[in-house]
Amino acid sequence: MVRRARHVFLAGIGASWHAALGAGTLFSLHGRPVYTVEAGELLHFTSIPPESVVIAISRTGRSIEIVQLLSKIHESGASLICITNSPESPLATEAAVSIVIPAALDYAISVNTYSTLALAAGALAERASGAVDVADLSVLSRALTEVENLLDGWREQTSASTWLQPGAPYYFLARGASLASCHQSRLLWEEGAKLPATAMNTSGFRHGPQETVRVGMRFGVFIDPLTMRAQDLAVADDLRSLSASVMLIGQRIPEGSGRLVFQLPDLPPNWQFAVDIIPQYKSRLNSWPDFPAWTAIRFAVAPT
Repeated sequence: MVRRARHVFLAGIGASWHAALGAGTLFSLHGRPVYTVEAGELLHFTSIPPESVVIAISRTGRSIEIVQLLSKIHESGASLICITNSPESPLATEAAVSIVIPAALDYAISVNTYSTLALAAGALAERASGAVDVADLSVLSRALTEVENLLDGWREQTSASTWLQPGAPYYFLARGASLASCHQSRLLWEEGAKLPATAMNTSGFRHGPQETVRVGMRFGVFIDPLTMRAQDLAVADDLRSLSASVMLIGQRIPEGSGRLVFQLPDLPPNWQFAVDIIPQYKSRLNSWPDFPAWTAIRFAVAPT
């Protein structure tokens, strides 16, 4: 359906929208660009041409924007594919194709459901683009197993670090598919920690908002292993020279590059977003221990 469609839209809201961002990057990298449109914008400010496919991502399948979008999709003559954790939802029952992920809904903030939606949407993007690599799947599976073994170390790191400071201004910066993790981090801070935060593309930050940097600001920077790596590590150095406190998440990050550094296992090209959000879950949990999602994280990274 995706390959035949004249136009493909990726839509979601909240954490599900962030999952769409990662998949959108994979589509674009493989030469099959799609429209990534937040569900409210698609509902109220976008015309859906005939012969389109809408890939709607929603953990519950019951968000009001998603439910109202269903009739608009059908009336436009477009086809609907859904990715959801809720098989009985209006979204799942009305979609032409339902990709239902058998993961229980989170108690509060989307953690395991976000991870499963991001993985499934990314897998769809790879498959529809004809880019599935069995070797990459093996590397990804192995990395998820390794992450489970890294969790205790990450817990110790966050407990010992001074990077986390309630009340400090927080910025999260990333590129490519990791923009999904960047925006999900901002949502975690705002929904969970009740602290405002900003999520931006790294180059967009360098273009102007860098003028806001002052002593004590906190920056979480996702470092892509291939693209713009040296430049983004230089951004981190510049931030440190301005007395900002920097956290880095990535693969093979030089030690001492930040106040807090999370080393990720080797991952397939462009799939770091499937894992690099997990240290943010740990940061959130260690600083605000009332958050009831530790078991959900373990579920999300389990090799099954």
